[in-house]
Formats: sequence, C-alpha cells, structure tokens
Amino acid sequence: MTARRSAAKAKGMSTDPRLFLDSPFAAAARLALSREDTHYILNVMRRGEGDGVRLFNGRDGEWTARIADPHRKGAILELVAQTRAQTSVPDLWLLFAPVKRQKTDLIVEKATELGVREIHPVTTRRTQADRSKPERFHIIAKEAAEQTERLDLPEIVPIERLERVLDGWDPARILYYCDEAGDDDGEPWGGNAGRAGPMLDVLRADPAGPAALMIGPEGGFAPEERTRLRQLDFVRAVSLGPRILRAETAVIAALSLWQAVRGDWG
Repeated sequence: MTARRSAAKAKGMSTDPRLFLDSPFAAAARLALSREDTHYILNVMRRGEGDGVRLFNGRDGEWTARIADPHRKGAILELVAQTRAQTSVPDLWLLFAPVKRQKTDLIVEKATELGVREIHPVTTRRTQADRSKPERFHIIAKEAAEQTERLDLPEIVPIERLERVLDGWDPARILYYCDEAGDDDGEPWGGNAGRAGPMLDVLRADPAGPAALMIGPEGGFAPEERTRLRQLDFVRAVSLGPRILRAETAVIAALSLWQAVRGDWG
C-alpha cells in the first residue's frame, strides 16, 4: 500500500485514486483520461475495469466514477454520483520572486497544499531566476490538489514585473510583504530601526477580507522597492522572526500564519 493510500485509510477517507479533470460532470457521463492519468490509474495505482476513481474539476464538486474501459492509451471513466459539493479556498494570493527550479517547484506545490487561490510569480530588481513555466506549475499544482483533497486548482498567473503588479493593484486587497530588513544601511540587515511588525500581530489588527502575501528574492527587496511598498496604503510590512529564512521556507511560514488567523484552519 502506498503512503498516500495509507494516510487516506488512517483518516477514514476513500482510498480510491483522485484526479482533476477539466471537463463538465454529469451522472453517467463518460470521460477519457490523458495518457499520463491512465498510466497513473492503471500502472501506478493498479486499478482495473469496475474500480472506483474520485474526480473533481474545480466547479462541480467531487464525484465517484468507475473505470469503464481500461484502455492503456486512454482509459474511459463513467461518472456515478456527486459525493462532495463544491467549496472554495479563502481569497488569498501568493506573490513570489522565482528562485532556482527545484525551490520554485516546491513553492508552487506548498502554496497549493496550503490553500492559495492565485499564484503570481513576479520579478524584482534582485530576482535571479526570472523564468516562469505556467505549464509546469499547472502540473505541480494539479498533483498537489489531487493529494490534499482540495476541490479546485489555484490559478497560475503569468510572470510580471513587481512595478506593473503594484500599478494595477486593487487597494481593497491587503498585501502583506515579508520584510526582513530595517532602515539603517550602516547596520547588518538594516539594524533595528524600521523593522516590520510581527506577522501575527499585524494580521490580528486588520479586518478580514481579500489578501495577498509576497515573498521577495533571495537577495531581498531593493531599497527603492521597499520605499515604494511602505508608502502604499494597502501594503503591510511583516516580519517572520529574527532569522533570515530561505524563500521557500518563508512562503510556508507566512501562509501557515495567515491560514491560522484568517483562513480556513479554524
């Protein structure tokens, strides 16, 4: 038994494989699987004709289906019934500066697991890896959503420069940006003056509503970027503590704090 199936069994959930399919659902509808999903169901999960599969499409909730034709080039599933109504994740976006490929993949995966609605790669003055591959990100998000019982996939937005993102920002959405530096250029990490407030305190002081978190590049935000961000009314500078975190660690920490205070962890 795979670790994924063992975890599901321990939680009392169905151990039927779970797939995202971007197709409309209706009872008795027959849907064809891609070659990749067919390989996963038939070869990895070792399922055959008549076995159950759980499906979701981000719109129609979760459905049970049966393998009607286990053709290895493209299995056919027949929908049976809806088992969970559609729900949505909290209205939270993640903005992040891409880093090396493996770490960027991890950020997309964990953002999906932690319930982010939209993922926005942005380039900053110090971004070292400015390439973004939405197709690859979609595959990573799809697999993460399938595993974590999520009923939708996050939207993957094309990469854009931070300046342009801020120019078109809706001020009704609060932007929390993780700022590890103070304002004194003569002190390590900017000294103590101008330090951002602890993220938990800042979150608790704000009203509930649409929000976004932003994690900067490995080299931090440039002085001119910090200056502009701190001048915007919809921006909140927040601190994740006394240690300098790697970008992927900061993403997980910040999303966890937001979900605990404002999200659906309650």
